[in-house]
Amino acid sequence: MNPINKLFRINYPIIQAGMVWCSGWRLASAVSNAGGLGLIGAGSMHPKTLQEHIQKCKQATNKPFGVNVPLLYPEIDQIMQIIIDEKVKTVFTSAGNPAIWTNYLKQKDITVVHVIANTKFAKKAEDSGADAVVAEGFEAGGHNGREETTTLCLIPLIKEAISIPVIAAGGIASGKSMLAAFALGADGVQIGSRFAASEESSAHLNFKNAIIHADEGDTKLSMKSLIPVRLLKNEFFKLVEQAELKGANREELTQLLGRGRAKKGMFEGDMTEGELEIGQIAVAIHEIQPAAVILQEIWQEFLDQKQKISEVHF
Repeated sequence: MNPINKLFRINYPIIQAGMVWCSGWRLASAVSNAGGLGLIGAGSMHPKTLQEHIQKCKQATNKPFGVNVPLLYPEIDQIMQIIIDEKVKTVFTSAGNPAIWTNYLKQKDITVVHVIANTKFAKKAEDSGADAVVAEGFEAGGHNGREETTTLCLIPLIKEAISIPVIAAGGIASGKSMLAAFALGADGVQIGSRFAASEESSAHLNFKNAIIHADEGDTKLSMKSLIPVRLLKNEFFKLVEQAELKGANREELTQLLGRGRAKKGMFEGDMTEGELEIGQIAVAIHEIQPAAVILQEIWQEFLDQKQKISEVHF
């Protein structure tokens, strides 16, 4: 059995990324019901809101699901306690030191996966006791690695560096790209952008439409001196770009970012002043579909392409 299927008790080695303002209980439960692993994105939720989403997800599915937790979250203690109290069995951690929480969560019989973008943190995650890592390439949306290592380069590096399962992320939205990730050594894939544009995504319709109408070059890694994040270009992005060209420091960028900028864009639908986090693969996403349809299309194309390659005579 595939190690990711076995680890999470799912039918397909496909994980829906825990994305701020996009991945609430509706999306997580839809993906889990379809045979993948749905994740609730805690990064945009206050503790009480997360608890409500977990409880609603339990009502909507009897399949395994998890929660993604950015470790830099200011209310992290409360978030983790809610996860434990609600008996969530899978936690994906990101944006922080995996050594702080991994052992504690595993003592509570929770499967822990850490998101990384380089071999240093992959090894650190393994040493901390993580059950798997998500190796996220430069193409990915949202917060990203400073090294700008692409998925094509990153996955073999991580696979060689550690012995725990590797989940590939960044630029994956089809069965073909999933098969490519497996050819590089991945044991599973994590998909964000395509699920961000799903019917069940909690993102605003304006943002979903912006995703499916994106052109080549419409996203760019920004704010590398603060927290690297891939953004869809708009007026806010231009302000950040101009500030960086003028040599803005961390404090100036933080002030420009302000509070609630991501919510304003992705959740409230302000396509001008909001922060719009999405991956390069947006250019290949052309319609808003149910999450179950997305998952099945990816899986069937994966199988079809795998069969075609096996029939090729070299």
